Amino acid sequence: MPPLIKVYEALGAIGDGRVRIEDSRRATVTSSDGSKTYEVETSADGREIASNDNASYWQGYVGYPAIAVLLARGFYRPPANVTDALAGVAWKELNRKFRNDWARTIAEVEKELEQAGHDPDAVRSEAEAVLSFLRALRPVRGKHIHPPAEKPAIKTR
Repeated sequence: MPPLIKVYEALGAIGDGRVRIEDSRRATVTSSDGSKTYEVETSADGREIASNDNASYWQGYVGYPAIAVLLARGFYRPPANVTDALAGVAWKELNRKFRNDWARTIAEVEKELEQAGHDPDAVRSEAEAVLSFLRALRPVRGKHIHPPAEKPAIKTR
C-alpha cells in the first residue's frame, strides 16, 4: 500500500484537473510543477494498473498518478470539498523542502488547509478512506513503463 501522502497528492491532482483520460485504458497525469507527465494504464475493473511514476516503477506501490486515475475513472469518488482543498499544493516543492519526510509534508499541508478555512481532519479522513478502498481493491502491477524525463525549464528573457 502507498503511504498516505500519495493519496493526498492524488486528491490534489484531481482538484487541479491534472488528470486527463485518454481512452478506456490510458490516461495521463501532469506533475504538480508541470515538469513531468505520467502515463497510467488500467484494466476495465481498475485492478491491474501500470504507471511510470517513480513510486510505481521503483518502489513497487501504487503511486499518486495511478491513484488519481482510479479516482478520475470513478472507482472511488472523493467529495469535491476535499479535492478542492488540496488543489494548488506544490507537492514537489514541499517534498523537497522536507526531504521526503512525508509526515512533515502532511503536517505542513494540514496547517495550510486550516489557515485557508478547510477542515484538515476531514481531508485526512477522506485520504484514509481512499487507502481503505485501495486495500479492498488490491491492485496488481501491470507492465513496467519507464519513468518520464523531466521537461527542461522554459527560459524567459
